[in-house]
Amino acid sequence: MLFNSTEFFIFFPVVVTLYFLTPFNRRWIILLLASYYFYMSWKPAYTLILVASTLIDYTCGRMMGRFADEEKDKRRPWLYLSLAANLGTLLLFKYYNFFNDSARDLALTLNVPYAMPAFELLLPMGISFYTFQTMSYSIDVYNGRIKHEKHLGIFALFVSFFPQLVAGPIERAGNLLGQLHVGHEFKYNRIVAGLKRMAWGFFKKIVIADNLALMVNSVYNNPTEFDGISHIIATVFFAFQIYCDFSGYSDIAIGAAQVMGFKLMENFRSPYFAKTISEFWGRWHISLSTWFRDYLYIPLGGNRVVKWRWYYNLFIVFLVSGLWHGASWTFVIWGALHGMYQIFGIITKSQRNTIVQKIGLTQHPQLYKWVQVLTVFFLVCFSWIFFRANTINDAFYIVGQCFSVLTNPGQVFALNWSHDVFMEQGAKIFGTSIIAIAIMETVHLIQRNGSVSQLLGQRPAIVRWGVYYLAIIAVLLFGQFGNQEFIYFQF
Repeated sequence: MLFNSTEFFIFFPVVVTLYFLTPFNRRWIILLLASYYFYMSWKPAYTLILVASTLIDYTCGRMMGRFADEEKDKRRPWLYLSLAANLGTLLLFKYYNFFNDSARDLALTLNVPYAMPAFELLLPMGISFYTFQTMSYSIDVYNGRIKHEKHLGIFALFVSFFPQLVAGPIERAGNLLGQLHVGHEFKYNRIVAGLKRMAWGFFKKIVIADNLALMVNSVYNNPTEFDGISHIIATVFFAFQIYCDFSGYSDIAIGAAQVMGFKLMENFRSPYFAKTISEFWGRWHISLSTWFRDYLYIPLGGNRVVKWRWYYNLFIVFLVSGLWHGASWTFVIWGALHGMYQIFGIITKSQRNTIVQKIGLTQHPQLYKWVQVLTVFFLVCFSWIFFRANTINDAFYIVGQCFSVLTNPGQVFALNWSHDVFMEQGAKIFGTSIIAIAIMETVHLIQRNGSVSQLLGQRPAIVRWGVYYLAIIAVLLFGQFGNQEFIYFQF
Protein backbone atom coordinates (compact mmCIF):
# COMPACT_ATOMS: atom_id res chain seq x y z
CA MET A 1 0.00 0.00 0.00
CA LEU A 2 1.35 3.40 -0.98
CA PHE A 3 1.08 6.43 1.29
CA ASN A 4 0.02 8.48 -1.75
CA SER A 5 -2.92 6.23 -2.61
CA THR A 6 -6.66 6.35 -2.07
CA GLU A 7 -6.41 3.10 -0.08
CA PHE A 8 -4.11 4.71 2.48
CA PHE A 9 -6.37 7.73 2.89
CA ILE A 10 -9.10 5.29 3.93
CA PHE A 11 -6.84 2.89 5.83
CA PHE A 12 -5.10 5.41 8.07
CA PRO A 13 -8.15 7.15 9.63
CA VAL A 14 -9.77 3.75 10.25
CA VAL A 15 -6.63 2.44 12.00
CA VAL A 16 -6.24 5.58 14.10
CA THR A 17 -9.90 5.51 15.13
CA LEU A 18 -9.74 1.84 16.13
CA TYR A 19 -6.45 2.43 17.90
CA PHE A 20 -7.81 5.12 20.20
CA LEU A 21 -11.09 3.25 20.80
CA THR A 22 -9.22 0.13 21.92
CA PRO A 23 -8.02 -0.32 25.53
CA PHE A 24 -4.33 0.44 26.06
CA ASN A 25 -3.29 -3.16 26.64
CA ARG A 26 -4.87 -4.38 23.38
CA ARG A 27 -3.76 -1.64 21.01
CA TRP A 28 -0.74 -3.61 19.88
CA ILE A 29 -3.15 -6.10 18.31
CA ILE A 30 -4.79 -3.38 16.21
CA LEU A 31 -1.42 -2.05 15.06
CA LEU A 32 -0.03 -5.49 14.31
CA LEU A 33 -3.05 -6.49 12.23
CA ALA A 34 -2.98 -3.13 10.45
CA SER A 35 0.76 -3.45 9.76
CA TYR A 36 0.42 -6.92 8.27
CA TYR A 37 -2.57 -5.84 6.18
CA PHE A 38 -0.53 -2.83 5.01
CA TYR A 39 2.31 -5.13 3.90
CA MET A 40 0.08 -7.88 2.49
CA SER A 41 -1.67 -5.39 0.20
CA TRP A 42 1.54 -5.46 -1.84
CA LYS A 43 2.21 -9.21 -2.19
CA PRO A 44 0.69 -11.51 0.46
CA ALA A 45 3.07 -14.43 -0.11
CA TYR A 46 6.14 -12.37 0.80
CA THR A 47 4.66 -11.69 4.22
CA LEU A 48 5.99 -15.17 5.07
CA ILE A 49 9.53 -13.76 4.84
CA LEU A 50 8.61 -11.02 7.29
CA VAL A 51 7.09 -13.60 9.64
CA ALA A 52 10.15 -15.87 9.37
CA SER A 53 12.52 -12.99 10.08
CA THR A 54 10.42 -12.00 13.09
CA LEU A 55 10.29 -15.51 14.57
CA ILE A 56 14.00 -16.18 14.07
CA ASP A 57 15.14 -12.90 15.62
CA TYR A 58 12.63 -13.17 18.46
CA THR A 59 13.88 -16.67 19.25
CA CYS A 60 17.53 -15.60 19.03
CA GLY A 61 16.83 -12.69 21.35
CA ARG A 62 15.09 -14.90 23.89
CA MET A 63 17.90 -17.45 23.78
CA MET A 64 20.58 -14.79 24.22
CA GLY A 65 18.57 -13.39 27.12
CA ARG A 66 18.98 -16.67 28.98
CA PHE A 67 22.67 -15.88 29.49
CA ALA A 68 24.29 -13.04 31.43
CA ASP A 69 25.87 -10.12 29.56
CA GLU A 70 29.30 -11.50 30.41
CA GLU A 71 28.54 -14.87 28.79
CA LYS A 72 28.97 -13.69 25.22
CA ASP A 73 30.47 -16.98 24.15
CA LYS A 74 27.11 -18.62 24.89
CA ARG A 75 25.17 -15.84 23.22
CA ARG A 76 27.35 -15.79 20.11
CA PRO A 77 25.83 -18.77 18.24
CA TRP A 78 22.39 -17.17 18.47
CA LEU A 79 23.73 -13.86 17.20
CA TYR A 80 25.35 -15.67 14.28
CA LEU A 81 22.05 -17.42 13.52
CA SER A 82 20.21 -14.09 13.46
CA LEU A 83 22.83 -12.45 11.24
CA ALA A 84 22.99 -15.46 8.92
CA ALA A 85 19.20 -15.57 8.53
CA ASN A 86 18.89 -11.86 7.78
CA LEU A 87 21.95 -11.51 5.56
CA GLY A 88 21.13 -14.79 3.86
CA THR A 89 17.65 -13.55 3.01
CA LEU A 90 19.10 -10.31 1.63
CA LEU A 91 21.71 -12.21 -0.36
CA LEU A 92 19.15 -14.52 -1.93
CA PHE A 93 16.46 -12.01 -2.85
CA LYS A 94 18.52 -8.91 -3.50
CA TYR A 95 22.07 -9.86 -4.42
CA TYR A 96 22.13 -13.44 -5.72
CA ASN A 97 21.49 -12.55 -9.35
CA PHE A 98 23.86 -9.56 -9.17
CA PHE A 99 26.80 -11.63 -7.96
CA ASN A 100 25.78 -14.55 -10.16
CA ASP A 101 25.63 -12.39 -13.29
CA SER A 102 28.97 -10.74 -12.41
CA ALA A 103 30.58 -14.15 -11.93
CA ARG A 104 29.10 -15.36 -15.24
CA ASP A 105 30.47 -12.30 -17.08
CA LEU A 106 33.90 -12.89 -15.56
CA ALA A 107 33.76 -16.58 -16.53
CA LEU A 108 32.87 -15.66 -20.12
CA THR A 109 35.76 -13.20 -20.24
CA LEU A 110 38.15 -15.90 -19.01
CA ASN A 111 36.51 -18.51 -21.27
CA VAL A 112 35.65 -20.68 -18.27
CA PRO A 113 32.45 -22.78 -18.14
CA TYR A 114 29.80 -21.44 -15.76
CA ALA A 115 26.56 -23.28 -14.98
CA MET A 116 25.13 -21.55 -11.90
CA PRO A 117 21.44 -20.82 -12.68
CA ALA A 118 19.72 -17.46 -12.28
CA PHE A 119 16.51 -17.08 -10.27
CA GLU A 120 13.66 -14.74 -11.15
CA LEU A 121 12.79 -13.44 -7.69
CA LEU A 122 10.77 -10.34 -6.93
CA LEU A 123 12.53 -8.16 -4.35
CA PRO A 124 10.39 -8.10 -1.18
CA MET A 125 9.37 -4.54 -0.42
CA GLY A 126 11.28 -2.99 2.47
CA ILE A 127 13.51 -6.02 3.01
CA SER A 128 16.67 -3.90 3.37
CA PHE A 129 14.98 -1.82 6.05
CA TYR A 130 13.37 -4.41 8.29
CA THR A 131 16.32 -6.81 8.13
CA PHE A 132 18.67 -4.04 9.28
CA GLN A 133 16.20 -3.13 12.02
CA THR A 134 16.03 -6.67 13.35
CA MET A 135 19.80 -7.19 13.03
CA SER A 136 20.43 -4.12 15.16
CA TYR A 137 18.08 -5.61 17.78
CA SER A 138 20.01 -8.88 17.87
CA ILE A 139 23.38 -7.10 18.05
CA ASP A 140 22.18 -4.82 20.85
CA VAL A 141 20.83 -7.76 22.85
CA TYR A 142 24.09 -9.63 22.33
CA ASN A 143 26.14 -6.65 23.56
CA GLY A 144 23.84 -6.08 26.53
CA ARG A 145 22.72 -2.63 25.37
CA ILE A 146 19.06 -3.64 25.66
CA LYS A 147 17.04 -6.44 27.23
CA HIS A 148 15.45 -9.00 24.96
CA GLU A 149 11.75 -8.58 24.23
CA LYS A 150 9.63 -11.31 25.83
CA HIS A 151 6.30 -10.40 24.20
CA LEU A 152 6.17 -11.98 20.74
CA GLY A 153 3.31 -9.72 19.58
CA ILE A 154 5.12 -6.56 20.60
CA PHE A 155 8.31 -7.75 18.92
CA ALA A 156 6.37 -8.60 15.74
CA LEU A 157 4.94 -5.08 15.82
CA PHE A 158 8.44 -3.62 16.26
CA VAL A 159 9.52 -5.40 13.07
CA SER A 160 6.40 -4.59 11.04
CA PHE A 161 5.21 -1.18 12.37
CA PHE A 162 3.49 0.10 9.22
CA PRO A 163 4.50 3.79 9.16
CA GLN A 164 8.19 2.93 8.76
CA LEU A 165 8.05 -0.68 7.60
CA VAL A 166 9.01 -0.38 3.94
CA ALA A 167 11.27 2.70 3.78
CA GLY A 168 12.32 3.65 7.29
CA PRO A 169 13.44 5.38 9.33
CA ILE A 170 15.38 2.28 10.44
CA GLU A 171 14.44 2.33 14.10
CA ARG A 172 16.47 1.04 17.03
CA ALA A 173 14.84 -1.29 19.51
CA GLY A 174 16.01 0.98 22.32
CA ASN A 175 13.80 3.75 20.97
CA LEU A 176 10.72 2.02 19.53
CA LEU A 177 10.20 -1.16 21.56
CA GLY A 178 9.59 0.68 24.83
CA GLN A 179 7.05 2.96 23.17
CA LEU A 180 5.05 -0.04 21.98
CA HIS A 181 4.41 -1.00 25.63
CA VAL A 182 3.05 2.46 26.51
CA GLY A 183 -0.59 3.52 26.23
CA HIS A 184 -0.71 6.80 24.32
CA GLU A 185 -3.53 9.19 25.09
CA PHE A 186 -5.56 11.09 22.54
CA LYS A 187 -3.98 14.56 22.43
CA TYR A 188 -5.38 17.09 20.00
CA ASN A 189 -2.23 19.21 19.64
CA ARG A 190 -0.02 16.19 19.03
CA ILE A 191 -2.41 14.78 16.43
CA VAL A 192 -2.62 18.10 14.60
CA ALA A 193 1.17 18.36 14.61
CA GLY A 194 1.43 14.84 13.20
CA LEU A 195 -1.09 15.58 10.45
CA LYS A 196 0.82 18.74 9.52
CA ARG A 197 4.02 16.73 9.30
CA MET A 198 2.26 14.24 7.02
CA ALA A 199 0.89 17.06 4.86
CA TRP A 200 4.39 18.48 4.48
CA GLY A 201 5.59 15.05 3.36
CA PHE A 202 2.79 14.76 0.80
CA PHE A 203 3.68 18.23 -0.54
CA LYS A 204 7.29 17.15 -1.04
CA LYS A 205 6.29 13.90 -2.72
CA ILE A 206 3.28 14.86 -4.84
CA VAL A 207 4.09 18.45 -5.81
CA ILE A 208 7.89 18.41 -6.02
CA ALA A 209 9.25 14.87 -6.41
CA ASP A 210 6.61 13.52 -8.79
CA ASN A 211 6.68 16.61 -11.01
CA LEU A 212 10.47 16.51 -11.19
CA ALA A 213 10.33 12.79 -11.97
CA LEU A 214 8.57 13.52 -15.28
CA MET A 215 11.55 15.56 -16.49
CA VAL A 216 14.29 13.48 -14.87
CA ASN A 217 12.93 10.20 -16.27
CA SER A 218 12.63 11.71 -19.73
CA VAL A 219 16.36 12.51 -19.79
CA TYR A 220 17.85 9.60 -17.85
CA ASN A 221 15.80 6.98 -19.68
CA ASN A 222 16.85 8.40 -23.06
CA PRO A 223 20.29 9.97 -22.42
CA THR A 224 21.49 10.01 -26.05
CA GLU A 225 18.58 12.24 -27.09
CA PHE A 226 19.66 15.19 -24.94
CA ASP A 227 22.51 17.67 -24.81
CA GLY A 228 24.77 18.57 -21.90
CA ILE A 229 22.72 21.36 -20.38
CA SER A 230 19.63 19.14 -20.34
CA HIS A 231 21.61 16.50 -18.46
CA ILE A 232 22.83 19.08 -15.95
CA ILE A 233 19.29 20.33 -15.33
CA ALA A 234 17.98 16.76 -15.01
CA THR A 235 20.76 15.87 -12.55
CA VAL A 236 20.07 18.89 -10.33
CA PHE A 237 16.37 18.10 -10.53
CA PHE A 238 17.08 14.51 -9.52
CA ALA A 239 18.97 15.75 -6.47
CA PHE A 240 15.79 17.49 -5.33
CA GLN A 241 13.54 14.68 -6.56
CA ILE A 242 15.22 11.98 -4.48
CA TYR A 243 15.44 14.27 -1.45
CA CYS A 244 11.75 15.23 -1.63
CA ASP A 245 10.69 11.68 -2.42
CA PHE A 246 12.59 10.05 0.43
CA SER A 247 12.36 12.80 3.04
CA GLY A 248 8.69 13.15 2.08
CA TYR A 249 8.19 9.47 2.93
CA SER A 250 10.02 9.97 6.23
CA ASP A 251 7.85 12.99 7.06
CA ILE A 252 4.68 11.00 6.38
CA ALA A 253 5.98 8.06 8.45
CA ILE A 254 7.06 10.26 11.36
CA GLY A 255 3.80 12.22 11.23
CA ALA A 256 1.63 9.09 11.06
CA ALA A 257 3.43 7.63 14.07
CA GLN A 258 3.12 10.94 15.91
CA VAL A 259 -0.65 10.97 15.41
CA MET A 260 -0.79 7.72 17.40
CA GLY A 261 1.69 8.91 20.02
CA PHE A 262 4.95 7.35 18.77
CA LYS A 263 8.17 9.26 18.21
CA LEU A 264 10.35 8.05 15.35
CA MET A 265 13.86 9.34 14.77
CA GLU A 266 14.51 12.19 12.36
CA ASN A 267 15.88 10.98 9.04
CA PHE A 268 16.82 14.24 7.28
CA ARG A 269 18.08 17.65 8.38
CA SER A 270 18.37 19.93 5.33
CA PRO A 271 21.24 17.91 3.80
CA TYR A 272 21.85 20.28 0.89
CA PHE A 273 22.91 22.98 3.35
CA ALA A 274 25.85 20.81 4.47
CA LYS A 275 29.32 22.42 4.26
CA THR A 276 31.25 19.12 4.06
CA ILE A 277 30.54 15.63 2.75
CA SER A 278 30.84 14.33 6.30
CA GLU A 279 28.19 16.82 7.42
CA PHE A 280 26.02 15.82 4.45
CA TRP A 281 25.97 12.25 5.75
CA GLY A 282 25.10 13.55 9.19
CA ARG A 283 21.99 15.10 7.62
CA TRP A 284 21.01 12.55 4.92
CA HIS A 285 19.25 9.24 5.69
CA ILE A 286 20.39 9.59 9.27
CA SER A 287 18.92 6.27 10.40
CA LEU A 288 21.04 4.38 7.83
CA SER A 289 24.24 6.40 8.24
CA THR A 290 24.13 5.99 12.03
CA TRP A 291 23.38 2.27 11.57
CA PHE A 292 26.53 1.83 9.49
CA ARG A 293 28.49 3.94 11.97
CA ASP A 294 27.42 1.87 14.99
CA TYR A 295 27.33 -1.62 13.49
CA LEU A 296 30.08 -1.54 10.83
CA TYR A 297 32.38 1.49 11.04
CA ILE A 298 33.04 1.35 14.81
CA PRO A 299 33.44 -2.47 14.90
CA LEU A 300 35.99 -2.11 12.08
CA GLY A 301 37.94 0.26 14.31
CA GLY A 302 36.52 3.61 13.24
CA ASN A 303 39.15 6.34 13.33
CA ARG A 304 40.98 4.86 16.34
CA VAL A 305 43.42 3.04 14.10
CA VAL A 306 46.41 3.92 11.93
CA LYS A 307 45.58 6.29 9.10
CA TRP A 308 45.59 3.82 6.24
CA ARG A 309 43.21 1.57 8.19
CA TRP A 310 40.99 4.56 8.96
CA TYR A 311 40.73 5.33 5.24
CA TYR A 312 40.07 1.67 4.57
CA ASN A 313 37.25 1.62 7.15
CA LEU A 314 35.63 4.69 5.62
CA PHE A 315 35.85 3.32 2.11
CA ILE A 316 34.43 -0.08 3.06
CA VAL A 317 31.49 1.51 4.88
CA PHE A 318 30.53 3.64 1.89
CA LEU A 319 31.10 0.78 -0.53
CA VAL A 320 28.71 -1.38 1.50
CA SER A 321 26.30 1.55 1.74
CA GLY A 322 26.27 1.78 -2.04
CA LEU A 323 25.61 -1.94 -2.35
CA TRP A 324 22.84 -1.68 0.27
CA HIS A 325 21.02 0.73 -2.02
CA GLY A 326 20.92 -1.64 -4.95
CA ALA A 327 22.40 -4.71 -6.61
CA SER A 328 24.11 -2.82 -9.42
CA TRP A 329 27.59 -1.53 -10.15
CA THR A 330 26.15 1.97 -10.50
CA PHE A 331 25.30 1.96 -6.79
CA VAL A 332 28.72 0.53 -5.92
CA ILE A 333 30.39 3.39 -7.82
CA TRP A 334 28.10 5.89 -6.09
CA GLY A 335 29.13 4.55 -2.69
CA ALA A 336 32.80 4.45 -3.70
CA LEU A 337 32.65 8.10 -4.78
CA HIS A 338 31.36 9.17 -1.38
CA GLY A 339 34.05 7.10 0.29
CA MET A 340 36.72 8.82 -1.82
CA TYR A 341 35.17 12.23 -1.09
CA GLN A 342 35.54 11.53 2.63
CA ILE A 343 39.12 10.31 2.37
CA PHE A 344 40.18 13.14 0.05
CA GLY A 345 38.59 15.66 2.42
CA ILE A 346 40.60 14.33 5.36
CA ILE A 347 43.90 14.16 3.45
CA THR A 348 43.63 17.68 1.99
CA LYS A 349 42.08 19.47 4.98
CA SER A 350 45.18 21.44 6.02
CA GLN A 351 46.04 22.39 2.41
CA ARG A 352 42.50 23.56 1.75
CA ASN A 353 42.48 25.64 4.93
CA THR A 354 45.76 27.28 3.86
CA ILE A 355 44.34 28.13 0.42
CA VAL A 356 41.16 29.54 1.95
CA GLN A 357 43.18 31.79 4.27
CA LYS A 358 45.46 32.97 1.48
CA ILE A 359 42.61 34.06 -0.78
CA GLY A 360 40.89 35.77 2.13
CA LEU A 361 37.68 33.73 2.23
CA THR A 362 37.88 33.42 6.01
CA GLN A 363 37.36 37.17 6.23
CA HIS A 364 33.95 36.71 4.59
CA PRO A 365 32.35 33.90 6.60
CA GLN A 366 28.97 34.01 4.85
CA LEU A 367 30.56 33.89 1.40
CA TYR A 368 32.86 31.08 2.54
CA LYS A 369 29.91 29.15 3.91
CA TRP A 370 28.01 29.30 0.63
CA VAL A 371 31.11 28.37 -1.35
CA GLN A 372 31.33 25.25 0.84
CA VAL A 373 27.61 24.49 0.46
CA LEU A 374 27.71 24.83 -3.34
CA THR A 375 30.89 22.72 -3.56
CA VAL A 376 29.31 19.91 -1.56
CA PHE A 377 26.12 20.18 -3.62
CA PHE A 378 28.14 19.86 -6.84
CA LEU A 379 29.96 16.77 -5.54
CA VAL A 380 26.72 15.17 -4.37
CA CYS A 381 25.01 15.90 -7.70
CA PHE A 382 27.94 14.37 -9.57
CA SER A 383 27.55 11.17 -7.55
CA TRP A 384 23.78 11.19 -8.11
CA ILE A 385 24.46 10.63 -11.82
CA PHE A 386 25.68 7.11 -11.05
CA PHE A 387 22.87 6.53 -8.56
CA ARG A 388 20.15 7.41 -11.08
CA ALA A 389 21.63 6.14 -14.35
CA ASN A 390 20.18 2.89 -15.64
CA THR A 391 23.59 1.48 -16.60
CA ILE A 392 27.26 2.31 -16.11
CA ASN A 393 27.53 3.20 -19.82
CA ASP A 394 24.63 5.65 -19.45
CA ALA A 395 26.28 7.17 -16.38
CA PHE A 396 29.59 7.84 -18.11
CA TYR A 397 27.79 9.16 -21.19
CA ILE A 398 25.84 11.62 -19.03
CA VAL A 399 29.01 12.67 -17.21
CA GLY A 400 30.66 13.37 -20.57
CA GLN A 401 27.64 15.35 -21.76
CA CYS A 402 27.59 17.44 -18.56
CA PHE A 403 31.27 18.35 -18.91
CA SER A 404 30.78 19.09 -22.62
CA VAL A 405 29.07 22.30 -21.50
CA LEU A 406 32.50 23.58 -20.40
CA THR A 407 33.78 23.30 -23.98
CA ASN A 408 30.53 24.46 -25.53
CA PRO A 409 28.93 26.98 -23.15
CA GLY A 410 26.58 28.09 -25.93
CA GLN A 411 24.37 25.15 -24.98
CA VAL A 412 23.14 27.18 -22.03
CA PHE A 413 21.60 29.75 -24.34
CA ALA A 414 20.52 27.25 -26.98
CA LEU A 415 18.37 25.18 -24.62
CA ASN A 416 15.24 24.09 -26.43
CA TRP A 417 12.48 24.78 -23.91
CA SER A 418 9.99 22.83 -25.99
CA HIS A 419 12.21 19.73 -25.88
CA ASP A 420 10.86 16.48 -24.46
CA VAL A 421 12.76 17.17 -21.23
CA PHE A 422 9.89 19.50 -20.42
CA MET A 423 7.28 17.46 -22.30
CA GLU A 424 4.13 18.99 -23.73
CA GLN A 425 3.14 20.78 -20.54
CA GLY A 426 6.83 21.21 -19.60
CA ALA A 427 6.84 24.93 -18.91
CA LYS A 428 4.09 24.50 -16.31
CA ILE A 429 5.87 21.57 -14.66
CA PHE A 430 9.20 23.38 -14.71
CA GLY A 431 7.74 26.55 -13.20
CA THR A 432 5.76 24.63 -10.59
CA SER A 433 8.84 22.67 -9.56
CA ILE A 434 11.05 25.75 -9.23
CA ILE A 435 8.48 27.61 -7.13
CA ALA A 436 7.81 24.55 -4.94
CA ILE A 437 11.55 24.01 -4.36
CA ALA A 438 11.91 27.68 -3.45
CA ILE A 439 9.06 27.36 -0.93
CA MET A 440 10.61 24.23 0.55
CA GLU A 441 14.05 25.79 0.96
CA THR A 442 12.50 28.91 2.48
CA VAL A 443 10.79 26.69 5.03
CA HIS A 444 14.14 24.98 5.72
CA LEU A 445 15.79 28.36 6.33
CA ILE A 446 12.98 29.39 8.68
CA GLN A 447 13.25 26.09 10.56
CA ARG A 448 16.90 26.79 11.33
CA ASN A 449 15.73 29.59 13.62
CA GLY A 450 12.50 28.05 14.88
CA SER A 451 9.39 26.12 13.97
CA VAL A 452 7.21 27.15 11.02
CA SER A 453 4.16 25.96 13.00
CA GLN A 454 5.11 28.22 15.90
CA LEU A 455 5.65 31.12 13.53
CA LEU A 456 2.23 30.59 11.96
CA GLY A 457 0.71 30.12 15.39
CA GLN A 458 1.69 33.68 16.25
CA ARG A 459 -0.29 35.02 13.30
CA PRO A 460 -4.04 35.79 13.18
CA ALA A 461 -6.36 32.88 12.37
CA ILE A 462 -7.19 34.31 8.93
CA VAL A 463 -3.49 34.26 8.01
CA ARG A 464 -2.93 30.73 9.33
CA TRP A 465 -5.92 29.24 7.57
CA GLY A 466 -5.13 31.22 4.45
CA VAL A 467 -1.75 29.52 4.30
CA TYR A 468 -3.30 26.10 4.92
CA TYR A 469 -5.92 26.55 2.19
CA LEU A 470 -3.33 27.84 -0.27
CA ALA A 471 -1.18 24.78 0.41
CA ILE A 472 -4.15 22.44 -0.15
CA ILE A 473 -5.10 24.23 -3.39
CA ALA A 474 -1.48 24.05 -4.59
CA VAL A 475 -1.36 20.31 -3.99
CA LEU A 476 -4.68 19.75 -5.79
CA LEU A 477 -3.74 21.96 -8.75
CA PHE A 478 -0.10 21.04 -9.25
CA GLY A 479 0.32 17.62 -7.62
CA GLN A 480 0.82 14.42 -9.61
CA PHE A 481 -1.85 11.96 -8.48
CA GLY A 482 -0.78 8.76 -10.21
CA ASN A 483 0.13 6.66 -7.19
CA GLN A 484 3.81 6.87 -8.12
CA GLU A 485 5.92 4.62 -5.92
CA PHE A 486 8.50 6.08 -3.60
CA ILE A 487 12.06 5.72 -4.91
CA TYR A 488 13.34 3.90 -1.86
CA PHE A 489 10.75 1.15 -2.21
CA GLN A 490 13.19 -0.51 -4.63
CA PHE A 491 15.72 -0.92 -1.82
